[in-house]
Amino acid sequence: MTELSRQLKRQRLLDGLFVGTTRTFAFLVLASLAGILISLIVGAMPSMRTFGFGFFTSAEWDTVAGRYGALAPVYGTLVTSAIALLIAVPVSFGIAVFLTELCPPVLRRPLGICIELLAGIPSIIYGMWGLFVFAPFFSEYIQPLFIKYLGPLPLVGILFQGAPMGIGLFAAALILAIMIIPYIASVMRDVFAVTPPMLKESAYGLGSTTWEVMRHVVLPYTKAGVVGGIILGLGRALGETMAVTFVIGNTFNISASLYTSGVSITSALANEFAEAADSMHLSSLLYLGLILFVITFVVLCLSKVMLLRMSRNEGRSH
Repeated sequence: MTELSRQLKRQRLLDGLFVGTTRTFAFLVLASLAGILISLIVGAMPSMRTFGFGFFTSAEWDTVAGRYGALAPVYGTLVTSAIALLIAVPVSFGIAVFLTELCPPVLRRPLGICIELLAGIPSIIYGMWGLFVFAPFFSEYIQPLFIKYLGPLPLVGILFQGAPMGIGLFAAALILAIMIIPYIASVMRDVFAVTPPMLKESAYGLGSTTWEVMRHVVLPYTKAGVVGGIILGLGRALGETMAVTFVIGNTFNISASLYTSGVSITSALANEFAEAADSMHLSSLLYLGLILFVITFVVLCLSKVMLLRMSRNEGRSH
């Protein structure tokens, strides 16, 4: 009995140590998050006091006069990320459907590995490729076609008017789309693959097409994973730095045309943080970092709310 009691006591001690260690690691994550947020707030406080809410409504960024505004970087970040997501999600969905439902078995694994390898390419390589290869090709062959055929259209045409320079908001969005496609496609492929084969075979047995099976069986079953993959890609697009810096143009302006050069929060930080000698300049850059932190946090919260609403409304459509 004594030996058994010692073993039980030792087991309880080890269990308590394991629980305490894992709890400590979890609190370290929260502490790191809180530390980053507090450091950003403290660093951005001088800019907050000086500019107030006008920091969000001003597009001026004059380091000589000491006047700073976040409107142009926020606009560039949201526009490029939104366009990249609009392009990447359908392409990623098509890739995932092909790999899980239509691809010959002999090609499924090699193509999947290629998609995963694309996700591992450093962002600066994408940026260099975008500046030296994609931008000249885009300006010479693609942009003139958009200007010719889409430019005269009402409402939409203003987005494609301007000089075909090859760099700008649209070019940055396309590079971002290319970068996040492997992430979203890999997640979609993995979640589509976990759908029980019996569900799909039953749908096929009832005469459903591949699209009907994906729409009515696979997507409802894997919606949480699909939304998670999309949010993962959006987070990568919002926080991408070097690739965007190479091709966005890095000009603090706001224009309806996607062909004009612009700036994002990350490109502004990458270009100016090392040269920020003035305290107000540095504080404004930290303020931009805080804004990006908040934008990312809000996007994650909205995705969680959307998933909860989808789960709550499950089964009410019929």
